[in-house]
Amino acid sequence: QVQLVESGGGLVQAGGSLRLSCAASGITFSSYTVGWFRQAPGKEREFVATITWSGSSTVYADSVKGRFTISRDNAKNAVYLQMNTLKPEDTAVYYCAARYRTIATMYPNSYDYWGQGTQVTVSS
Repeated sequence: QVQLVESGGGLVQAGGSLRLSCAASGITFSSYTVGWFRQAPGKEREFVATITWSGSSTVYADSVKGRFTISRDNAKNAVYLQMNTLKPEDTAVYYCAARYRTIATMYPNSYDYWGQGTQVTVSS
């Protein structure tokens, strides 16, 4: 059974930092492209960042470029999202998603497996 589990969310003041983790079981994570998405109340799920299975390519949403960094440690079956200079508009539930050996993609429908999400709240 495939399972993705996000962790690291919480409450932080504007300008602060958080590091989200996505841990996988049931799959060989090193063969999966992983994306981070977020969904704020009343809004559609939106793309945040993605990293290819090899780690050779990353793509970011314009809204987080320069502030967020996605990385992976395949030895630990984990993908991370380092979030710096957080803003209140970054408040959302953050999800990680995975798809087998695909190119970096920002489209949610491209991903096969999803975690349950972790809440990030940025106070002003």
